[in-house]
Amino acid sequence: MAATTATYPATFTIGGDLTVNRLGYGAMRITGEGIWGPPQDHAESIRVLKRAVELGVNFIDTADSYGPNVSEELIAEALHPYKQGLVIATKGGLLRTGPNQWPVDASPKHLEEVLHGSLKRLKVEQIDLYQLHRIDPNVPMEDTFKFLQKAQQDGFIKHIGLSEVEVDQIKKAQEFFEVVSVQNMYSVDNRKWESVLDYTREQNMAFIPWYPLSGGNKEALAALDSLAKKHGATQQQIALSWLLHHSPNILLIPGTSKVKHLEENMKTADIQLSADDMATLDKIK
Repeated sequence: MAATTATYPATFTIGGDLTVNRLGYGAMRITGEGIWGPPQDHAESIRVLKRAVELGVNFIDTADSYGPNVSEELIAEALHPYKQGLVIATKGGLLRTGPNQWPVDASPKHLEEVLHGSLKRLKVEQIDLYQLHRIDPNVPMEDTFKFLQKAQQDGFIKHIGLSEVEVDQIKKAQEFFEVVSVQNMYSVDNRKWESVLDYTREQNMAFIPWYPLSGGNKEALAALDSLAKKHGATQQQIALSWLLHHSPNILLIPGTSKVKHLEENMKTADIQLSADDMATLDKIK
């Protein structure tokens, strides 16, 4: 029998003081089609959020651009006043001009507007984790980082994270504030940001992969399908489990608009991949 890997840690502590379960929830999909407007089933979106917390989720990731505004409003409607220990992370730095349209705007003026909007919509005085959604190529990084630095000093933000960044950009941000998390696209079949994952692990930062199953990679899908059958699981569950086993600083935020799918995702925590299973998936590029 193949030996199982060492049991992975169930929690990670963000910024030294926010301990969360590594299997969280991403609240992008509770909005309308194209991440635009209200959800098709408002009541189901509320049920998803409530059920996530019931199942032990204490880390929810959202953004002002999801809707826009809709996701944050639903979170407050469903969960405020918030359960002690529930960490809500949000993001700023994107505009919305229509369904599936995401222009970047990380100017201090825009960030000030959306940060205070997020505080109001989430009904909090301080954001637990505020993440810069994107570096803006039209705005000097120093201007964006100085704004975030001041917002943290003013008490509006507890911790600061970044999204879709290179190691050099993280290091630049660290000149202005402590970076506690990085959210980049990453999956078993898309490891473009492996160097960033390595750096965040060394720095004890959370690494939050989005789009954890890229799809389209025949080798990856075949391996995931085989292991899914072996474990009586879904391909998605195996892909998520690989991430939990792969690095102890990875926080997962699988998103869904359906309670049934949420419950399926949460069962990922019950899967123990063996050393052989991990070797099979680790070979995928």
